[in-house]
Amino acid sequence: MNNIPQKAQDALNERFNHDCLISLATAANNIPYVRTVNAYYENGAFYIITYALSAKIAQIKQNPIVAISGDWFTAHGLAEDLGYVLDPKNEELIAKLRNAFSSWYSNGHTNEADENTHILCIRLNKGILFDHGTRYDLEFNG
Repeated sequence: MNNIPQKAQDALNERFNHDCLISLATAANNIPYVRTVNAYYENGAFYIITYALSAKIAQIKQNPIVAISGDWFTAHGLAEDLGYVLDPKNEELIAKLRNAFSSWYSNGHTNEADENTHILCIRLNKGILFDHGTRYDLEFNG
């Protein structure tokens, strides 16, 4: 993230480094799909709790290139299913996500006992951020 200006990094963290709503767009068989999801942003990636048998995961398996939009920010990137939330490799990340999503995570919406409860990661490639009259054209993987 060294190539992202500090002001843009600060704006991204302020807007998205907590439970936030973003639009997530996928495509399958040349048909676009978009839905609003709860997400958490950190270091050029968004993290989402999802269900492995959902339509979005099926679409991502066909085409992992996705787009996101929210709060004067649009971007595209590569989606990756990080697997079961309780997989030992996800221990540190799920602790962050439980904290970020604490207002709803344990209210029956998320079933950690179900091995199909997964973490979806959107690793951003390029995006456009507007912040106080300034446009930032961002490259996350450069």
